[in-house]
Amino acid sequence: MSFYRSILFLGLAASLPAAEFDLVIYGGTPAGLSAGIVAAREGASVVVIEPTKWIGGMVTGGLCRSDVGKEETIGGFPREFFARAAAAKPDTPMWYAEPRENMAAFQAMLKEAGVKVVTAQALKKITKKGARLTSLTTSDGTSYGGKEFIDATYEGDLMAAAKVSYIVGRESTAQYGEPLAGYHPMPIRPRTIEVMESDCPSIGGTGPSYIHGTPSSISGVDAQGKPIFGVFPDPKLAPGSADKLTQSYNFRICVTQRKDIFVPFPKPANYDATKYELLLRLIQAFPGIRFGRLFHLGNIANGKYDLNAQGLFSTDYPGANFDYPDGDAATRARIWQDHTDFIQGMLWFLGHDERVPQSLREQTNSWGLCKDEFADNAHWPYALYVREGRRMIGEYVMVQKDLQTDIFKDDSIGMGSFLIDCHIVQRILADDGTVRDEGSFQDTPALPYQIPYRSLTPKRAECENLLVPVCLSASHIACCSLRMEPVYMALGHASGLAAVMAIHAKTPVQNIDVSALRKKLLEQKAVLELAALAHMVRSAKLPGIVMSEQEAEQTGHWTGSSYGSPVDGSSIHDANADKGSKSVIYRMKIPASGKYEVRVSYAAAPNRASNVPVTIQGAEGTQTVLVNQRKAPPIDQLFVSLGVFAFTSDKPAVITISNKNTDGIVGADAVQLIQSK
Repeated sequence: MSFYRSILFLGLAASLPAAEFDLVIYGGTPAGLSAGIVAAREGASVVVIEPTKWIGGMVTGGLCRSDVGKEETIGGFPREFFARAAAAKPDTPMWYAEPRENMAAFQAMLKEAGVKVVTAQALKKITKKGARLTSLTTSDGTSYGGKEFIDATYEGDLMAAAKVSYIVGRESTAQYGEPLAGYHPMPIRPRTIEVMESDCPSIGGTGPSYIHGTPSSISGVDAQGKPIFGVFPDPKLAPGSADKLTQSYNFRICVTQRKDIFVPFPKPANYDATKYELLLRLIQAFPGIRFGRLFHLGNIANGKYDLNAQGLFSTDYPGANFDYPDGDAATRARIWQDHTDFIQGMLWFLGHDERVPQSLREQTNSWGLCKDEFADNAHWPYALYVREGRRMIGEYVMVQKDLQTDIFKDDSIGMGSFLIDCHIVQRILADDGTVRDEGSFQDTPALPYQIPYRSLTPKRAECENLLVPVCLSASHIACCSLRMEPVYMALGHASGLAAVMAIHAKTPVQNIDVSALRKKLLEQKAVLELAALAHMVRSAKLPGIVMSEQEAEQTGHWTGSSYGSPVDGSSIHDANADKGSKSVIYRMKIPASGKYEVRVSYAAAPNRASNVPVTIQGAEGTQTVLVNQRKAPPIDQLFVSLGVFAFTSDKPAVITISNKNTDGIVGADAVQLIQSK
């Protein structure tokens, strides 16, 4: 029985005494535990209430190879915790302790701080007076009163119960001006058999750590022409359209080949081999494909590995989670069990179905679960990987530009740096009956960026004593980078301190002295800024009218890069592929009619194209200039001038960079317009 299902059968006591605390935290995730420990160290009375039987969320529940982005952006409590967990056993890499050691570290730190922990109790109801939460009641009838509250769940349940504004699903491109937003069908991106065969670099192979995108033309229909399991009809949305869907979930599985702790993968009671037809077709499309290319195997410590999804068909379960974020307990229990059955069934299929090549069956069966992990859950991970649940719409919504161009925030209380990584949302049928994955991307970089305190706070009128460090105020695209456990823990650290400050000042969380909060965080070794970013060329500081490639309209799939010294720290290139089908269109508003010098920036290199067409559309028609990107801009200059052109204020200047008929890699960075005197 899954632990979400077990919640449904908890008996409700008629009445239990109310308990009063300074800080009530709902959600024993790493963010919630971080907030509780930090607040208790400041002298607050704290209770952490966790709806499942186990604390620690993904860090203790399966994800044991934490994604950190740039390590230098992580300090404070998360660094303290991960260092402590890694120190428990020799030869354990920082960030990569075994789940049981992560659990032990959290338990010890909670005990030392004096935090009360309640498990297996779900939120039943809340009480609210005006814009202030006063108590929450759990499924056993116990009420927990508090001065301040934190919602640290992956789902945002307390936030939703408090009637705080939120969204589930994807915004449109137009809503926040995010090029990556909305419906996002992926093209076929062919893989060679050598790449597909390679084991993951973390276990000694070569090639990229993760592969997103459709690797080959594979039929997605059965003999009657209907979609096979896991493939959906094309919704026929325009690219960039909003919808209610979110990226797929999975379990992060701790696996091993050590015989002394080896437990074979189990066969689920609800096994159905027909669910793996697409997987079988993928295997047939790539004869000789290895287990280490169907899954990402990340080495942690002591012969254990973190097994994660990669590619078109893996442990991700696209389309099976859409009802989860807003679902009731019964809905979530069903989805949780379905994910368990699906992933266990997949591993059983690969190890036992005779249609699977024997070598792949043998490779699969050489791996198993760890006998000394999750012993009270049949060695299966505790936590479903809810990559994205509800997202608050609070005082400040972080969006794509906050990760790439507008990265500096005066009220920064933490940093992120992981690339913008979205797993498959759904698999859809193309017009020719083949499969495309939709919604996935992971080759768009983010700069180290500052996270504003305002993104942790609801709108003032909605709730003034609640902080939300996990389902924080961010778009789907921003969430794709923010959603890393060390980042959540850093935001939990800030939330714990902010809650104590609000109690002492007797003020709404929106009104605390953020400069004092930042000072306290720095005293506790949190990282709020990086000195290296001070030298980055920022478009906001350049003269004239400047538009970065991230603000422009991109046609076709462009690859992100930080090569050279790009404006705002990033640029894109065409990977020397799909010539004639890719373009970057800069539509720039002209404040006053007149003549403007048009300049472009790019990273010069010998493998760049010597004939990049740049089209300028203005008051005197359209002109095209060929740019040699093998030639660097003049010394001490970032931009190359294309000439002077006339524009009018009633129409935007349209500058288009294309890869048509080009003889090398085409790069695109910023475009600058300087008005001529």
